[in-house]
Amino acid sequence: MKTFIGSLIAGLLLALPLSAHAGNVTVKGSDTMVILGQRWAEEFMKKTPATKVQVTGGGSGVGLAALQNGTTEIAMSSREIKDAEKQKLRARYNTTGQEIPVAKDGVTFYVNEGNPVTALTVEQLRGIYVGDVTNWKQVGGPDAPIIIYSRENSSGTYVFVKDHVLDGEDYAASAQTLPGTAAVVNAVSKEKNSIGYGGSAYAKGIKELKIKKGNEEISPSAENIKTGKYPLSRDLYFYLRNKPAGEAKAFIDFALSPEGQAVVTKVGYFPVK
Repeated sequence: MKTFIGSLIAGLLLALPLSAHAGNVTVKGSDTMVILGQRWAEEFMKKTPATKVQVTGGGSGVGLAALQNGTTEIAMSSREIKDAEKQKLRARYNTTGQEIPVAKDGVTFYVNEGNPVTALTVEQLRGIYVGDVTNWKQVGGPDAPIIIYSRENSSGTYVFVKDHVLDGEDYAASAQTLPGTAAVVNAVSKEKNSIGYGGSAYAKGIKELKIKKGNEEISPSAENIKTGKYPLSRDLYFYLRNKPAGEAKAFIDFALSPEGQAVVTKVGYFPVK
């Protein structure tokens, strides 16, 4: 009987998500944040080797779904949690979750380095991504069709662009979805007539567009993003079901510490404090 009970308990423990085992923290979600999350985990585990932090991507929506079903302790999200997601948390855990801004970012639109276009208005970007503007000559560029790259719909950046650039309209049917910001950057670097978007930390090997606002062209610089002057500035978040405790709290405290915020800068994002 004792052997049976012991085996049953062991089986239940193995069935628990990783975050439920002592000394482990699971972090899942935003592909925009996955490199940052991994760097935080590496530095944190050097300081506290008894704790293991597992960081995986998949998109903000995937991370928040994992938070709802109990398979991650921390969800990374590059957008704010939706009301429907809060209600799912409330229905299962009697909580709407805990939101913790951990870094700042500016959603950046990328073009090929050979493209002469350097700045566009938000309205012009909307026109391109809903399919009303289909040729670069319509926005001051060469006479060439615009090839659109986008993120998949589980991405928080996809949702942010849809809400803040497209005003809730659907993406053009011609938009090609790619599974991560790195893939978007790679595609734009190889296709001279393309446009894509993602986090500012990934903007390497391509050209970042400035945003025209009135007579001003605003770059996604550190200062403009930190002050919110750049029109597409945003916070990057950790979400938890409840107030952080134990190893998860220690990890979050590290991410928000001066040392952790220095990691934010090294990765290419901007401190939240």
